[in-house]
Amino acid sequence: MSFITEALWVLLLGSLLGLELIGKVPPTLHTPLMSGANAISGITVLAALTLLIKAGDQGPLLLIGSCALGFALFNVIGGFLVTDRMLAMFSRKKNKNGGRG
Repeated sequence: MSFITEALWVLLLGSLLGLELIGKVPPTLHTPLMSGANAISGITVLAALTLLIKAGDQGPLLLIGSCALGFALFNVIGGFLVTDRMLAMFSRKKNKNGGRG
């Protein structure tokens, strides 16, 4: 098998496994899992920046590094927005007279 075929099989099997695992997670654990995913995406941002620095003037590496950086930043920002929104659902609402309640 060629490298591309093996890589596609890994992508397919990893996607199916991820879908199966995420489907079995109870809703109360989604926020901690999102925070963990944000940390992993932060590592991906650092790796993409390192690739961009090391690429020099090599066009294909610059393109791959730019795409990786864009996707990782999109994931980090979206993850923080979703986490913030989910945590806001658990915060207490203010009373009409400005107090907590």
